[in-house]
Amino acid sequence: MKTLIRCAGPFAAMLMVAAISSPDAAQVHGSGFNPQEGAPALGSPTSPTPQPHMLTLEQRADIFMARKNYADAADYYYRALRQSSFKSAVLWNKLGIAFQEEGKFHNAQKAYSGATRADKNFAEAWNNEGTVYFMEKKYGRSVKYYKHAIDVKGENAAFHINLGIAYSREGKYPAAVQEYRAALSINPNVLAEESAVGTVIHTSESSVKFYFYMAKAFAASGDAEDAVHYLRRAMEDGFTDRKRIDEDPDFKKISQYPAFVELLQNPPVAIKN
Repeated sequence: MKTLIRCAGPFAAMLMVAAISSPDAAQVHGSGFNPQEGAPALGSPTSPTPQPHMLTLEQRADIFMARKNYADAADYYYRALRQSSFKSAVLWNKLGIAFQEEGKFHNAQKAYSGATRADKNFAEAWNNEGTVYFMEKKYGRSVKYYKHAIDVKGENAAFHINLGIAYSREGKYPAAVQEYRAALSINPNVLAEESAVGTVIHTSESSVKFYFYMAKAFAASGDAEDAVHYLRRAMEDGFTDRKRIDEDPDFKKISQYPAFVELLQNPPVAIKN
């Protein structure tokens, strides 16, 4: 899941942050941390001069993340957090992503709360906490956290995509399309890019309606190529309402585009799972 803030309430979340900020946090996380074990020394006791290219704990964790060794990554992010006296919002956020990749959503939520506790304006962490609620199918909560992330940093396209997907899961399709359009107006390549800061985005969404409304959003923006791509995906997943396509004002904007005409004349056969 790419590559994504909910509403146990920012203030209620502070109580959970306190738990994972304590020396016994490793036991709460259940990730194999040993709270009695100090952070690895950066130099040998017999070598007073530090080694010039010694990796930091965070860098080691980043390497483990790149290798998809998420448990080891979480271990080193936690050690790095201890070095920072649990004050680094970026490290809390990275720890949350590592836990989320492990499927440890409760631990991820507490880590993201730690990030927003350390920096209430860390929009990526608000968004990411929303993705945890989304994965738990608590769509209403996820919407509240995505909205908060947008309030803090409205120019982030990924936040709008996530909010749109949450709306679609609630059956609020016009609102979903509005968010997809907002995302594409900010960054037309949002679904193909990843944030260096650490933003989770629901690119694994696979519903027929998601593809159809993404096609509408691209068509409305004049991006016929991507509109055809998503409309094809919708058809492959079982979308068959030709009349709806013909009458839709967004699709009329690309009605003369050759690939669109070809798609309607020769629609793909639905792929059965």
